[in-house]
Amino acid sequence: MNRYPIWKYAIMLVVLILSTLYAAPNFFGESPAVQVTGKRATAKIDSQLQDNIEAALSKEKISFEGISRDNTTIKVRFADTNAQLKARDVLNTAINTTPDSPEYLLAFNLVSKSPNWLTNLNAKPMYLGLDLRGGVHFLLQVDMNAALTKKMEAYTGDIRLAMREKSLRHNGISRDNQTISIKITDPATLASTKALFTDQFPDLAVQEINNAAEPGLTASIKPAAAKRIQDEAIKQNIVTLHNRINELGVAEPVIQQQGPDRIVVQLPGVQDPGRAQEILGRTATLEMRLVDESTEGRLAEAGGAVPFGSEKFLDVEGRIVIVKKQVILTGDSLTDAQPSFDQQNGNQPQVSLTVDAKGGRIIRDVSRENIKKRMALILFEKNKGQVLTAPVIQSELGNRFVINGQMNSAEAANLALLLRAGALAAPMDIIEQSTIGPSLGKENIAKGFNSVAWGFAVIVAFMCIYYLMFGAFSSLALGLNLLMLVAILSIIQATLTLPGVAAMALALGMAIDSNVLINERIREELRNGAAPQTAIATGFDRAWATILDSNITTLIAGAALLAFGSGPVRGFAIVHCLGILTSMFSAVFFSRGLANLWYGRQKKLKSISIGTVWRHENSNTAVSKTK
Repeated sequence: MNRYPIWKYAIMLVVLILSTLYAAPNFFGESPAVQVTGKRATAKIDSQLQDNIEAALSKEKISFEGISRDNTTIKVRFADTNAQLKARDVLNTAINTTPDSPEYLLAFNLVSKSPNWLTNLNAKPMYLGLDLRGGVHFLLQVDMNAALTKKMEAYTGDIRLAMREKSLRHNGISRDNQTISIKITDPATLASTKALFTDQFPDLAVQEINNAAEPGLTASIKPAAAKRIQDEAIKQNIVTLHNRINELGVAEPVIQQQGPDRIVVQLPGVQDPGRAQEILGRTATLEMRLVDESTEGRLAEAGGAVPFGSEKFLDVEGRIVIVKKQVILTGDSLTDAQPSFDQQNGNQPQVSLTVDAKGGRIIRDVSRENIKKRMALILFEKNKGQVLTAPVIQSELGNRFVINGQMNSAEAANLALLLRAGALAAPMDIIEQSTIGPSLGKENIAKGFNSVAWGFAVIVAFMCIYYLMFGAFSSLALGLNLLMLVAILSIIQATLTLPGVAAMALALGMAIDSNVLINERIREELRNGAAPQTAIATGFDRAWATILDSNITTLIAGAALLAFGSGPVRGFAIVHCLGILTSMFSAVFFSRGLANLWYGRQKKLKSISIGTVWRHENSNTAVSKTK
């Protein structure tokens, strides 16, 4: 009756082993480390760089506890922060031979002390949130109206140019915030203008002005197009922030969208909010210039002197590009950059660029005179320029043209983002800012750990005293529940915050509630005169419906928090929902397996150890049975 088949015990054993393995890295602690990443795509993270790092540290007699390497980073662990600080300065000099244009970025980090064999199994500790590690938190509000206004400003110039090209006469084009008004008196011109909008400006909704004195059209952005523009503005701002925060040397920055128009920026380990605020609000510019194709320019690319009237820049792969000082266009003229595919050339990835009307006239004249020459797109930030791309002009260009070549879809998407991220797509205001010191973070970790540990200890003590052996089964199941929860959070590399710790403590109370229901149901069966084996089987079976119902209703509430919450609420909801799922497995499946293992093979079982069972006799006296 109360026996599990072998495969169920095998499941219990596998779950226990895996939970222990993937939860273990969280208990080894962390060591201060220096993290090395490549700043450019061509920066090699290989065994040669690792050997150079080890040689530089050995030369300066700086001891380190370990070094690890993956495809993108090298991390060197040290015993204390003094060695960490000294090592970063030494490595920065050793591997960055050109200080003005460093090839590698060095950042402080904390690396788990877990052994290599665990790391090889991809067992990693959870990330710690800002409230546990310390650092700077910003909440940025993006001005979405400014993004739409900027887009309508570009549309105004494009409409004026398109109507001129089609010889459509008008009495004036004006813009009022996000509405464009076009005065047209001729009915035929009015109809042609409508057709022009349908063909060339599908994102604009057009309406006739019912005014005999000033007939014409009004155009505004369609709701779907407005939402797309706002989403692209958020993405562009996030990419721009990522590019800028790299300078701070933050090992694991968190930059993510919160709601429709807000961005959360968390910088662990940064204790200078003024410096971080300066970097976040800095402006950047994009310039288009012709590449110097002269003999002197080609010699300069090979290492010679830069000719008069030209400048030297590096591209994203570290190659020298000599460009002329004369600026053709700036990023203000670039209205859009999107990845696309060349339908006439085997669906090759490309980047489609759109410039405003003024920029279109300039680019048309310049491209006509410089066919088969290269044009460089340069991103300037902090007075330093980097060539994003330098394609060859194949034909006369207009206000819409493409960049193609040997690139894949990911590279095309990345280039489009970089081109749009020359500056922020829309202005942002810092509406919330907080700084958490590392000492406070350590205190939060200690308090959070103590709350969970003491809560677990008190629950175990109560269960073992009140339910005896079945209390021990419940306590072991509760321990597995906590182990499974930590393991799952580690596997998905979740970020643990103080609300997450609170949800973990709450999960313990909810998990033990299921075992209380089971134990009390078994007691009720014993009071009704059922045999011990029958009471165990019936107790687990009949308690399951109640447990399932209560957990599903609680899970619905947690799912609502997860769907509609943000920030700390969302972090609480993730741990809360995972805790419910793990508790259902541990409280029912695992605890029943322990009870079956202990009592199931006893054929003539006369009593079980489940505490005091009060049985009401006909004489209204109470008899206690404690085993």
